[in-house]
Amino acid sequence: MKRSLLPVLSVYALSVILFLSFILIPAQQADAQRAGYWQQQADYVMDIDFDVETNRFDGHQTLTYTNNSPHTLNRVFYHLFFNAFQPNSMMDKRSRTIADPDNRVRDRIYHYDETEIGYQKIGWLKQNGTEVDFTVKGTIMEVHLAEPIKPGETVEFEMEFEAQVPLQTRRSGRDNAEGIRYSMAQWYPKIAGYNELGWYANPYIGREFFAPFGDFDITIHIDRDYVVASGSILQNPEEVGYGYEKPDMQVQRPDGDKLTWHFRAENVHDVMWAADPDYTHVTAQVPDGPLLRFFYQTDPVAENADDDAQSELLSNWEALPEYTIRAFEYMNENYGKYPYDEYVVIQGGDGGMEYTMGTLITGNRNFGSLVGVTVHELVHAWYEGVLATDEVYEQWIDEGFTVYLSAFIMNELFNDGEGDPMISRYQSYYRVVNAGIEEPMHKHADHYITNAAYGMASYTKGAIFLHQLGYIIGKDLVQESLLRFYDEWKFKHPTGQDFMRIAEDLSGIDLKWYYEYWITTTKTIDYGIESVEESNEGTKVTLERIGHMPMPIDLEVEYNDGTIKHYYIPMRIMWGTKENEFPEIERVTAEDWPWVFPEYELLIDAPKSDIKRIEIDPTQRMADVDRSNNLWERSDS
Repeated sequence: MKRSLLPVLSVYALSVILFLSFILIPAQQADAQRAGYWQQQADYVMDIDFDVETNRFDGHQTLTYTNNSPHTLNRVFYHLFFNAFQPNSMMDKRSRTIADPDNRVRDRIYHYDETEIGYQKIGWLKQNGTEVDFTVKGTIMEVHLAEPIKPGETVEFEMEFEAQVPLQTRRSGRDNAEGIRYSMAQWYPKIAGYNELGWYANPYIGREFFAPFGDFDITIHIDRDYVVASGSILQNPEEVGYGYEKPDMQVQRPDGDKLTWHFRAENVHDVMWAADPDYTHVTAQVPDGPLLRFFYQTDPVAENADDDAQSELLSNWEALPEYTIRAFEYMNENYGKYPYDEYVVIQGGDGGMEYTMGTLITGNRNFGSLVGVTVHELVHAWYEGVLATDEVYEQWIDEGFTVYLSAFIMNELFNDGEGDPMISRYQSYYRVVNAGIEEPMHKHADHYITNAAYGMASYTKGAIFLHQLGYIIGKDLVQESLLRFYDEWKFKHPTGQDFMRIAEDLSGIDLKWYYEYWITTTKTIDYGIESVEESNEGTKVTLERIGHMPMPIDLEVEYNDGTIKHYYIPMRIMWGTKENEFPEIERVTAEDWPWVFPEYELLIDAPKSDIKRIEIDPTQRMADVDRSNNLWERSDS
């Protein structure tokens, strides 16, 4: 659980600070459900001049930073992400020493020469016009302020910087495996996140990001043969064309070796862009939703691909917009409306990576894979983008929620909603548990021992968290909780506890135990049917809790005549019960199970000879690590 780093204050002083914070915080930020909530504001204006021959650019940045916190800031931190792509950087060293390195990185950075490395160098930095000193260590720059930044104060930081784009390695870079010249993610000096935990001055070694919301105004001067695609809104389509112009708009490109591209994005926490001379640009409109833009190569670079294979890759991109529209409609209808006017899908990067108003994805894939990566990344627009959850300490929210919803969207698109698309995720979880390498979900993303443990905790267990929550409170309430979570916390930075409070409120069930066990520990679930015996009053079923994580029990009884009856056993610490998810089936709510009791006896009002089958959790949403003891079937011998 997060703890405030505020010094100990008197009750009176703390009350004054909280009162002032409510006055100083903009209305959009103050209406969050958590009392005393605040968040920082960072507005960027950047102008960069790009040299495609040297893969370098010069930049000028003005950052208007508003301190909405109740704290006086005596220093600030910036991220210089490109510095990670140098031999013996923390990213390089981590990749060469971790047991299961990312195949895209391994020891590649270690062998880069001076033309292949990345860097961001600060020429000078001013605070409100006064030049200030700074210290750079790897990918982090500490700024020694001329004056502290007081609560409610807005300051202006101005800087000049130069950068070299690294050879494509992880997310950002030049000349990726598919021939895209520039995938420009995490490309500018970026102020670090700051919240009740303090500064997020985390070195970049390959994980996710966390930053304040703000407005971005970006001007890019680049060789006129290049098409620029960005997760932002182009402001001068009449000067650049390339498919941005409207049918009745006349394009008048200025003379010179370079074109100027002017982009803006409002209320976002990051902007990425890409550039290539061979991009094709098409658009598609989501009904009552955003305009979608797609940028891809019409002459795919695919190793050992014949003409038919190349043609198929191109046709996959031509069919992609229809499926992307359907995915947006699904999300808008069920989980909250996408709030921006545009979303862009760009061929580039090293796989698939989400950004607020768009994504970079590799494009040489079969159709299912192309749709799958696009769906996954666009769902991130809700959780990484609009909700902007803390991906340093609570990466499981964004990644896990995205995996969960993507699975159901893909099921709708390709299987007409048949079957449970989450079953395979459970099998992955069981394999990691059996391998003994699982680590807790609530943990700094960089500090996992293995990439496998990070992936399991963030993606798989995060998705199972929601599916299993449906087992506890009902699937419909999970969907309602997700919608309310989005509506109440968009453009803020909610925590896992904020989501849990909503789920508790809607279900009437205390869920603190669930969060504690599933998120903060690696304790596992294992229940079994110990015995089924004749009784004077019917049939006595003895259940046993073998694992250390307690759960409510859904028990299904099938009789010889084919009828089904459900027995529901809530836990005492829940202080509530789940509504009957299957109203067409009779359900008996049994006495609650105190979690300290390893066994539980249930009386079924029928003789044992009438019972064909008894099963714990037939929906298989409870992540029971050993289901071999969950089923009892009557023997005919």
